[in-house]
Amino acid sequence: MMLSVLLAGLLSQTAPPVSARQQGVPIGRGDKVPTVVLSAPSGGWTVDRMLRIEGTVSDPTVDPVVVSINGDRYLMRTQGGRFSRKFPAASGKNVVTVMATNKGGTARTQATSYAQVPPVPLKAILTSDTDGVYTDLHIYEPTDASSAGDTLDVKAMAHVYWANTESPSGGTFFLNEQGGDFDQPAYGPYLYIHRAPPKGVYLVATNYWPSGDKAHTVATLNLALFEGTPGEVRRRVRIPLATPGTTRVLAWVNILGDGQAEVYVPSADPKPKGEGWPTNLEEALKELQQSGDGGGDGEGEGGY
Repeated sequence: MMLSVLLAGLLSQTAPPVSARQQGVPIGRGDKVPTVVLSAPSGGWTVDRMLRIEGTVSDPTVDPVVVSINGDRYLMRTQGGRFSRKFPAASGKNVVTVMATNKGGTARTQATSYAQVPPVPLKAILTSDTDGVYTDLHIYEPTDASSAGDTLDVKAMAHVYWANTESPSGGTFFLNEQGGDFDQPAYGPYLYIHRAPPKGVYLVATNYWPSGDKAHTVATLNLALFEGTPGEVRRRVRIPLATPGTTRVLAWVNILGDGQAEVYVPSADPKPKGEGWPTNLEEALKELQQSGDGGGDGEGEGGY
C-alpha cells in the first residue's frame, strides 16, 4: 500500500500538464450559465436550399458552440459571442439545436424549419474537435475515365476541395465562411454537396495539418445520401488524426442510381463485393498515395 501511494505521488509531481488544446472541445470561462439566442432559423417554412444558422451567446468566451441538425453534430466558431453559417437544408423537417457550455453549465435552444426543396442525394460535412488544426475535406468524384470496367483509376477522378470548389459534374465545396480568414484552422465545418451525382464510386478523405504545437484531433464526418427519401443512407465516421500531413480515407460512397447508394468505411466495414464496387480498391489507394495527391499544399503523405 505504501509503495502504491509513493508511486502515485511521484507520478503526480512529474507528469507534464496536458495541453488545453488536447483536452477536446474547450468551454467558456464564464461562471454563469450562458444564454443562447437563435435569430435564424426562425421557424416556419422555407424554399431556400441553404439553411442559415445564426445567433448569439451571452458569454463571448464560448468558442465553439455545438450545433445539431436532425441529430448530426457539428461545431461552429463564434466571433465576439456571435455565430453564423449556412448548411445544406434537408428536404422537409430541419430540427436545429445549439448548445453553449462554460464553467457554469450548458445552455441550449432549438428551432424547427421546414424546407420545401428537393432532397440532396449526396452531402458530406466534416468537423474537427480541436482548435488550431486543419482537417481539410477532400472529395474524389467518378469520371468516365476513372471508372471504366470493374477497376478504378483514382488519379483520373475529379478532385474537389478548398482550392477547387466546383467539379465538372456539379459537385460543390463550400469554403469556411465564419468570419476572418475563410480557411482558418479549427473546427470547420467543411461542406460538400452534389445535387445530381452521377453513378459511380466516390472517395471521401481528410488531410490533417496541425498548426502551432502538434496536437492530435478527432475528425467527424457526417454523410447523408438521398436524405428524406425511402433510400436514405446516413453514416457518421469518427477517426483520430495525429500525424501531420497525413491523408486518411474516411469513406467510399457508391451511387448506384434510382435513389440507391452504399457506403464503405474501411475502418469499420468488411470490403464490399457487391454491384458497382471496383475490384482494386486497395491498389487504387496505393496509387493515390504514391502520387502525393493529398491536397495539403501538394505535400500529402498518404497514410491510408
